[in-house]
Amino acid sequence: MGDEGQRYSVDDALAAVGFGKFQILVLAYAGMGWISEAMEMMLLSFVGPALQSAWNLSSHQESMITSVVFAGMLVGAYSWGVVSDKHGRRNGFLITATVTCVAGLLSSLAPNYICLIILRCLVGIGLGGGPVLSSWFLEFIPAPSRGTWMVVFSAFWTVGTIFEASVAWFVMPTLGWRWLLAFSSLPSSLLLIFYRVVPESPRYLCLKGRITEARIILEKVAKVNGQPLPEGVLVSDHEIQLNEKPTEAEEAHLLSSPNGETVEHGTKQNGSTMAMLFSPELIKPTLLLWVVFFGNAFSYYGLVLLTTELHNGRNSCVPAHLQPKHQELSYKDIFITSFAEFPGLLISAFTIDKLGRKLSMSIMFFLCCLFLLPLVSHQPQTVTTALLFLARICITTTFTVVYIYAPEIYPTSVRTTGVGVGSSVGRIGGMICPLVAVGLIHGCHQTAAILLFEFVIFSSGVCVLLFPFETSGRDLTDHATTVPEKASTITTA
Repeated sequence: MGDEGQRYSVDDALAAVGFGKFQILVLAYAGMGWISEAMEMMLLSFVGPALQSAWNLSSHQESMITSVVFAGMLVGAYSWGVVSDKHGRRNGFLITATVTCVAGLLSSLAPNYICLIILRCLVGIGLGGGPVLSSWFLEFIPAPSRGTWMVVFSAFWTVGTIFEASVAWFVMPTLGWRWLLAFSSLPSSLLLIFYRVVPESPRYLCLKGRITEARIILEKVAKVNGQPLPEGVLVSDHEIQLNEKPTEAEEAHLLSSPNGETVEHGTKQNGSTMAMLFSPELIKPTLLLWVVFFGNAFSYYGLVLLTTELHNGRNSCVPAHLQPKHQELSYKDIFITSFAEFPGLLISAFTIDKLGRKLSMSIMFFLCCLFLLPLVSHQPQTVTTALLFLARICITTTFTVVYIYAPEIYPTSVRTTGVGVGSSVGRIGGMICPLVAVGLIHGCHQTAAILLFEFVIFSSGVCVLLFPFETSGRDLTDHATTVPEKASTITTA
């Protein structure tokens, strides 16, 4: 039997060449984008109070500096997801990196409040492209090691948060907020510098019928990793499945286009990617993911804010004009609690493949509820710190796992759109959190605030249990009607 009878998919090729030097380079590039987003998000904890003092801003004006970033991310996450699904992953993160870098640098030169608000909103629009980089990296990883390496990728976020807290600790007291904004825009500029050598996703190219380009990239991966590709011809996953299961039912479900290409029945090639998220196969996981993304963002950013609020006298009701200003202590608290993310990443790494995505998330959501419950009443400072630290570990784990699970449940044709829209819903949680939950703390309603967190986190845990399937160890899919299966090289007569 000759090579002409041999067929292999992108998953087969990646499994054959393994995770090697090429993927390490891809990880470094995608990780720099993740660091950039983390730094731009963390600086909000420092810039707001500094500007309130420098420009005599009201509390509402200060909160708007944070809200407009989330509003921009809400728009960007959806927009860049659609762009990358239609025009390629590289085009998607080229635009996002450009917008983030330019708007971030210009915001450090903003002459007044209005200009700053507009520029920070543009930064948010650029940051909304984060899921594009994560999906791009995911599509280069062999299925058996996908969970572990996506956790490693998530570690770049933690590196970004700790690095930003470190930079703020040293820069803010001496150089001021403008220099912090300028320094925080540098990581996104590195994405532009190395953009020319970044490859397109071979899975995306294969889906679009650009098989030759996909094979060239896979050959580069094999050469760098020092491993051979499978023998035979590269084909799309969908074509392999047709050769595996040429049943009458499937043939009735498929139509042939005039140019001879096989097209799924009921799927328009030019159809809306957004509409596909509400197809019968995807509507349930899509809606459940929205709740989980909302709960994760609401809880994660809420815990970050609570760390400073409950460490600045807010856990005992004191009039605002009597509350001491411990700005130095605030930097220290955020710096220390950021390290809670490292245990969360370790837990993710050990559980994501052994327990699976669903069980890992649900356990940590429910544990987070338990750790927050004692805070419905005033606790000593050390107890409050310990409980928030443990809760942050749990929510970091769920945040890490959901960003791995979400791209895995969507097919290549709508992967970045699906993750982008879900991330957009999460941004709504990020916008609402400071206005509602933290606002309750300011209004001396700590019990109500914690109970609100309990409700959101518990609801998210329940939704995780309702997800239709587990993705651990499964191949990525190209079409919504495809059920993920283990990879195998197919030989036809």
